[in-house]
Amino acid sequence: MAIPASNAAESDRQFCNADSFAIAFDEAWRLHNSQGHPQAPSRSELLELILAQVAQHPFAQMDAARAREVGEFRLRLHGV
Repeated sequence: MAIPASNAAESDRQFCNADSFAIAFDEAWRLHNSQGHPQAPSRSELLELILAQVAQHPFAQMDAARAREVGEFRLRLHGV
């Protein structure tokens, strides 16, 4: 389902907080899952892959340790 044009710009906005980072992390995780990798990476490898994809997020740059904690929490919520 496509994002309506009025919401597309809002979905690209990033804020320097954990909530915004969680949204970006989840989007990167969904994209990774949709690509159908033949061999699933381990949980720690998956965390590293997704963190690398969202490394430019303001929250990740400001507080990498907390961003990692948020990423670990998001993976647990996704059942990984």
